[in-house]
Amino acid sequence: MSTAYDLVIVGGGPAGLSAAAAAREAGLESILILERDKELGGILNQCIHNGFGLHTFKEELTGPEYAGRYIDKVLELGIEYKLDTMVMDIAPDKTVTAMNRTDGMFQIKANAVILAMGCRERPRGALNIPGYRPAGIYSAGTAQRLVNIEGYMPGHEVVILGSGDIGLIMARRMTFEGAKVKVVAEIMPYSGGLKRNIVQCLDDYGIPLKLSHTVVNIEGKERVEAVTIAEVDEHMKPIPGTEERYTCDTLLLSTGLIPENELSKSAGVELSRVTNGPVVNEALETNIPGVFACGNVLHVHDLVDYVSEEAKKAGENAAAYVLGGCKDDRSGKEVKVIAKDGVRYTVPVTIDPERMDDLQVVRFRVGAVYKNASVAVYLDDERIQKRKKRIMAPGEMEQIILKKDQLLAKEGLKSITVCIEQD
Repeated sequence: MSTAYDLVIVGGGPAGLSAAAAAREAGLESILILERDKELGGILNQCIHNGFGLHTFKEELTGPEYAGRYIDKVLELGIEYKLDTMVMDIAPDKTVTAMNRTDGMFQIKANAVILAMGCRERPRGALNIPGYRPAGIYSAGTAQRLVNIEGYMPGHEVVILGSGDIGLIMARRMTFEGAKVKVVAEIMPYSGGLKRNIVQCLDDYGIPLKLSHTVVNIEGKERVEAVTIAEVDEHMKPIPGTEERYTCDTLLLSTGLIPENELSKSAGVELSRVTNGPVVNEALETNIPGVFACGNVLHVHDLVDYVSEEAKKAGENAAAYVLGGCKDDRSGKEVKVIAKDGVRYTVPVTIDPERMDDLQVVRFRVGAVYKNASVAVYLDDERIQKRKKRIMAPGEMEQIILKKDQLLAKEGLKSITVCIEQD
């Protein structure tokens, strides 16, 4: 089977669905979504808690409800999709190789591709925790699926390592189901999750959060019996004498998310060493003309509303690329966006002032907790923005907005710098 489509979207989660709908509404007819799961919606299907959609729909929805809005839209627009379909390869010429039980192995020639594969949890093997390898150790996302979709309880006495949003939400979820969550340990001196999740998922249920702590030992051969945590110093090394032992039958790991970019890499897409996601310009286009990226495969978001907003732009730009004759209209006048002095990265990494929209959102994360500091923006050496923030933390995404006319007015512009300035 060999077919041709104007646009192939890899991933049927919130990013892929939003991008598909936007591309169709922008005038693109021939669109195909490839999703490896048995249903559309992605990770939202197992996120049964509320708090989604406040920005997009101005109301509070659960994950499945939020996904359902976009699934309904895709169905109404008559966009094609294939489920239970694994994409095996994306060639630099945008030939997509995929397989499923119905069609076997097949290839699709695409005029444009949108990467929307989402992210995966950081594996436990990367953590180097001493001890045995007994049953009862799960990633927080796996535990979430077991409880919310499969209907299984992973355990009843729980310790959580890492304070990412999924771990915080699972602390509350396990408590709801009758488990005792004894402690959440976080190796960093700050939480990796949203402030509201710390309050609503830990503080409201009396679950302690121990910052600058990590697991140093796991006991149990057949099943987890206990874990020991200890405080760490500024070099992340355990401090002798600070050990605390907790009996438990379950250890949940919420130690970060990694954009799912093996396919991107094989296609020749340039990846950021900071985000592990593609390097993109203001159109969310990668270094390969006609290949776009959005959502958590690009950089890990804290709100799905921002994923949908970003993906909408990717869909519109992919449609413009195809309807414009698949021409690479990059002018060579791209201006580098530089992240420095506390800003870890920016998305996008380059901006063409002539090609950009009237307003350009630049999203970024900081590398530490900053209190009463300012986000500053410089065009070369001229500061054009300075906005004071009461608090900024790595767990919360930040953004600035650039104006097209301001960038065009700066002759010979070479760089845009986003940085943190202490007042």
